[in-house]
Amino acid sequence: MIPKDEVVRVALLEDDTDQANILSLWMQEAKHSVVHFTAGKELIRALRKESYDLLILDWLVPDVSGLDVLKWTRNNYDWNVPILFITRLDKEEDVVRALEAGADDYMEKPVKHREILARIEALSRRKTLGQSNTQSLEFPPYKIDLASRSVQYHDKWLDLTQKEYELAVFLFKNSGRALSRGHILDSVWGTAPDLNTRTVDTHVSRLRKKLEFNQESSGWALSSIYQHGYRLEPQPSNIEAS
Repeated sequence: MIPKDEVVRVALLEDDTDQANILSLWMQEAKHSVVHFTAGKELIRALRKESYDLLILDWLVPDVSGLDVLKWTRNNYDWNVPILFITRLDKEEDVVRALEAGADDYMEKPVKHREILARIEALSRRKTLGQSNTQSLEFPPYKIDLASRSVQYHDKWLDLTQKEYELAVFLFKNSGRALSRGHILDSVWGTAPDLNTRTVDTHVSRLRKKLEFNQESSGWALSSIYQHGYRLEPQPSNIEAS
């Protein structure tokens, strides 16, 4: 099962409004965050500045096909992001083309409620395999105790607020990824309408100071990405040490 406190941020490419509304409702009921796109170029523009945990693509959409979006994503965005194809094309050669281009799964329309949620969970579980049954996560010199919701840095336990802890866990679990402010807001705060991206900037600034990111002793750098968001990654000396 996907941990209840982890939101899967989904980009849905579907030009059929009725179909998109149904899929979005099902995923939102499962506590996932959904951003809907009706055209391929629209999604590609979003991928240049946003980040997602999962892409769901229809094949036959305006201007750029779902297959072209898939190829662009694998070449330019994030090779590891799970991609699920949902389409009316049901010939074997179509399935093979999509899978060979980098799709992780393929479903024929009409899709069923419980089945698509199970597929989403399976794809998300692949990304977190090995973490679900552990009580702690280690990113030397940091140790995260999931049971007590606390972070240890070298030999001291840090005084973090609940949101600072959740932000730290999210950044470490996604280390190396360029994370948009919107993605961070969705995943850590949920979709509360009264919040904006300045909330992310404020908490990132506090967390950077408390965890001493960007200092040699930490071995980790938390960098800002202009007009996009943030990336946490180990510094070269920390990579060599590991």
